[in-house]
Amino acid sequence: MNKSKLFLLLTIVAIFAIGCKEESVQTPKPRSFPRVVYPEKNYVQFDTSFCEFTFEYPDYATIVQDTSFFGEKPEDACWFNIYVPQFQSLIFCTYYPLGKKNSLNKVINDAYKLAGVHNKKASFIDEIPVSRPDHVSGTIFDIEGPVASTYQFFLTDSTTHFLRGALYFNVRTNQDSLAPVIEFMKKDVQHMISTFKWKK
Repeated sequence: MNKSKLFLLLTIVAIFAIGCKEESVQTPKPRSFPRVVYPEKNYVQFDTSFCEFTFEYPDYATIVQDTSFFGEKPEDACWFNIYVPQFQSLIFCTYYPLGKKNSLNKVINDAYKLAGVHNKKASFIDEIPVSRPDHVSGTIFDIEGPVASTYQFFLTDSTTHFLRGALYFNVRTNQDSLAPVIEFMKKDVQHMISTFKWKK
């Protein structure tokens, strides 16, 4: 009987010891973002025979001329992408010579419509005018929110030339995780616009 009382006593003590063990406090992990290594900003001149303008773009980007647009030939030879493989981003650029088929009002309205497509998801669209004495004018659309293209622009000389550009990322991630990369790429687009010149 002493052995059974001792066994019972040890069992009760063991149950209390296990039951009274202090629980570890679960703390949430801090929010983290992927580490991004940003390249140094060095620019090179874009000057090709298939476009009527020049500008500077980052040396870590690649220019790829569009030869097919949804299986068809692009409207002009001066359709191209500025691709930054490190960020899986591209600036999709389309050029239109102004004339009967593409009046200035039509292409400007198209640019506003394409930026306006994001109104459903955008929290804010800031329209920034571009106006320079060297016949470069247009608008930059800085679009905030979970949208496909957060930065768009168009540039024109109002008589002969019209260029539209849109920044896209080919990644699925939260917008706040991508925000630093978007800001980094916006500076490249701004540099492109500030160095932009018509050839004629």
